[in-house]
Amino acid sequence: MTAYIDIGVNLTGSSFSGDLDDVIERAARAGVGRMIVTGTDADHSRAALALCARYPGRLFATAGVHPHHADDYTPESAACIRELCADDSVVAVGECGLDFNRNYSTPASQRAAFESQLELAAETGRPVFLHQRDARADFTAIMRSAMPQLSGAVAHCFTGGAAEAADYLELGMYIGVTGWICDERRGRELQQAVTQIPLQRILLETDAPYLLPRDLAQKPVKSRRNEPCYLPHICAVLARYMNVDVDELAQAALANTQRLFSIE
Repeated sequence: MTAYIDIGVNLTGSSFSGDLDDVIERAARAGVGRMIVTGTDADHSRAALALCARYPGRLFATAGVHPHHADDYTPESAACIRELCADDSVVAVGECGLDFNRNYSTPASQRAAFESQLELAAETGRPVFLHQRDARADFTAIMRSAMPQLSGAVAHCFTGGAAEAADYLELGMYIGVTGWICDERRGRELQQAVTQIPLQRILLETDAPYLLPRDLAQKPVKSRRNEPCYLPHICAVLARYMNVDVDELAQAALANTQRLFSIE
């Protein structure tokens, strides 16, 4: 069976609190034996690391503060991320970045929190797990300055077009693709963009429980909830749009994930 690593799963929330063991076992049966649990603030980052201890060798974690929570970012937040990164199970700083779509936190707070976390990533040698929405110009400028000091970066849950993908590829970033590629309504721009992404820069993720693929033939275990077991389906759809063999894509994504996050 082809092996997969889901680089972005949100397992610390209530969506998975009642059946997490089953979710992880379903994923393993589908070939998704390992996953990276996303940290979105101090509490969820600590919870992500606690899950790694509960499922050693199967789960890894990120540690960071999402731009929605940037108004609450403090020196204590930075200290927490630094402390969590001392654990080998924490493989990236993030989810961090900019989100000017709803501005749950002020743009100024978002920039400050983002730049602080980029500094932490450089300090700890961890790559960054990135979020960007409606902030492309500011985000790209900040990343252009930061990339020389970083071990690597991934644009998590990329939904943009070819020009945006080209910006990130020029910076040397990886691009994470979710079930957005399966959406016949909203995914058209992405479906065109992925033809320009080389195999050496592609990563696979579900962003579960969000972004359930719209074209699943099977009914979800829980209504409207995405799960890491659907990652092979996302890979198959992405391979079709990239015009590559699905096994070749899966193997490339696995190798890229292991390289970026230093997972053996």
